[in-house]
Amino acid sequence: MAVELLKIRANFQITLPPAVRRAVQAKIGDTLLVQITQDGCIVLKPVAIIDKSQAYFWTKRWQTGESEAEEELRTGRIREYDSMRHLVSDLASEAGIDPRELEDQDIP
Repeated sequence: MAVELLKIRANFQITLPPAVRRAVQAKIGDTLLVQITQDGCIVLKPVAIIDKSQAYFWTKRWQTGESEAEEELRTGRIREYDSMRHLVSDLASEAGIDPRELEDQDIP
């Protein structure tokens, strides 16, 4: 664990020493979370800010689905289709629907 002394400069700014920057792989522009512990310690923690439009990807539900999909790919439980019609027909069969019921649907 790196231990360093810092001096508070003008505008209450501090500079992270090189050893600290290397230890956390900090780069210019990174964001740090500042926490004050109950005993008055200041804790700086590197964090990643996620664009709101991408936040769904990091939800537990989505990550569970991603893990399941990766496992299916890894174990070869995937199928390829030469047309959308074949895909829909296969999905219908798995859902217990007679694929012939979909014949009048506009499927490419």
